[in-house]
Amino acid sequence: MLMERRVIAYYRVSTHAQGKSGLGLDAQRKAVADFAQREGFELVAEHVEVETGKGADALERRPVLAMALAEARKIKGAVIVAKLDRLSRDVAFVAGLMAQRVPFVVAELGADADPFMLHLFAALAEKERAMISARTKAALAAAKERGVKLGNPNLAEARVKAEASRIAAADEFAVEIEPKIRAIQNAGIITLRGIARELVIRKVETRRGGQWTPVQVSDLLKRLDRAA
Repeated sequence: MLMERRVIAYYRVSTHAQGKSGLGLDAQRKAVADFAQREGFELVAEHVEVETGKGADALERRPVLAMALAEARKIKGAVIVAKLDRLSRDVAFVAGLMAQRVPFVVAELGADADPFMLHLFAALAEKERAMISARTKAALAAAKERGVKLGNPNLAEARVKAEASRIAAADEFAVEIEPKIRAIQNAGIITLRGIARELVIRKVETRRGGQWTPVQVSDLLKRLDRAA
């Protein structure tokens, strides 16, 4: 359990357009603010980084993150983020951040998530990213075998990619939610209706931002079974 309760918030948006519009930023701020209030953390300062995400897994290309680390070190506090992917999905980069000897708090993982857990979740995210790429390539190859022409004049490639992206996003969301559902099941709540009700109580939203129903829980569990 992190003893120092003072934290520096770090938010990251992936494009300059998102940075200007605030897209994704408000959600991160709300997640961190709600978590800090619930867990008794003192939010000392906020830092927002706007960058492309891809290829930016190096601290020298994250000057705002470096600034947040320095400030947290100065106040002997921690850096807090809404989700682990706001730091990175790259295991090596996350490991490098751990070497900075500044504690990290990830709101979605809870206050008790230690460096080992952060490494583990980063490894899972990295694996999922590779699986998404593999699924997209497989879907394009299957379409080509069916005789679909994959060229700019033809919208088939875009449709195939969109469908592969939709499936991959649903799979990724299922992996993200799985620890929460397993925790509910381990607490003795095993019916679909009970799990859905508990997710609503815990304010866990569906992928589209709605409330859970037994059918949605069933679909997600089936998706996890297929991926196992």
